[in-house]
Amino acid sequence: MDLQKHTAPGSELRASDADRDRFADILREALAEGRLTAEEHAERVEGVYTAKTVGELEPYVRDLPGAHHHARPAPTYISAPQRPSAGAIPAEPDENVVAVFSAAVRKGRWRAGRRIHAYSVFGSVEIDLSEAVFEYQQVVIKAWSVFGNVEVRVPENVSLRGSGGGVLGNFEVDNQDATDPDAPIVFVEGWAVLGNIEARPKRGKLVADILDRVHRKVDKHLRKHLDH
Repeated sequence: MDLQKHTAPGSELRASDADRDRFADILREALAEGRLTAEEHAERVEGVYTAKTVGELEPYVRDLPGAHHHARPAPTYISAPQRPSAGAIPAEPDENVVAVFSAAVRKGRWRAGRRIHAYSVFGSVEIDLSEAVFEYQQVVIKAWSVFGNVEVRVPENVSLRGSGGGVLGNFEVDNQDATDPDAPIVFVEGWAVLGNIEARPKRGKLVADILDRVHRKVDKHLRKHLDH
């Protein structure tokens, strides 16, 4: 049976490594119970670990009882605005990342400002927000690429928006919406002239600051309650 042809419609959420492991566990249980042969198990596991969306994962366990125990409710996505809120972003950048006949990288644990400018002239710029600390909900990355390359990576649980274009170049942003209304929104703007600008989520990376903010709100509420 060609399982890929039976992908459930409407499940376009990008699959994470945790999602793949969860479905692989269902297949492993089915093999142990004798519901799958070794050949069927190997074929399905291979499909699970090459699937890109949750919709592509579901057919591999649809005929197994474990699928019903591991089912997740469909997430509710919050539609992010196409442009930053008025007055939310300063006119001047908090940081410039410049590569002229060179390479510039911003990654790891760092604090993302509200506005970041990236310039690539015959060079390469990488801005990786997958482990960044978001102190503001809205972040704008303004990029210019001339015979160069600018790559932006964001966590899976933030919203991503793009606005720009290319002149004999490429401007590509994989828009996504977060499920948390407090999630950061990253706006990537720019122009590529005989160059490349792209922004997309980084698989398996989640920004932890959303959870941190929730904890801080709970702690603040508890302290206020105890003081009374």
